[in-house]
Amino acid sequence: MPKHIKMMILEDCPYCKQAFEMMEELKTVHPEYRAVDIEVIEENREPEKIKGYQYWYVPTFFVDDVKVMEGVPSIELVEKMFTEALG
Repeated sequence: MPKHIKMMILEDCPYCKQAFEMMEELKTVHPEYRAVDIEVIEENREPEKIKGYQYWYVPTFFVDDVKVMEGVPSIELVEKMFTEALG
């Protein structure tokens, strides 16, 4: 069973859009990544869900409440999130 993922975003963030594109690209190469359920939290709309999480930049990924990526995404960092989630 994959670990719980939280992805903190801002609606108009260009880096968040890049991260979503990278996730889709990786899912085509690694179909097993489709099993990973990602809770996407738009921090302006759901501020109660980000309380207690320490980060400055979006997108930020937490795998079981451990930060694994923050800020400008790269394909390697997004893939790390998936591999961490699948354990």
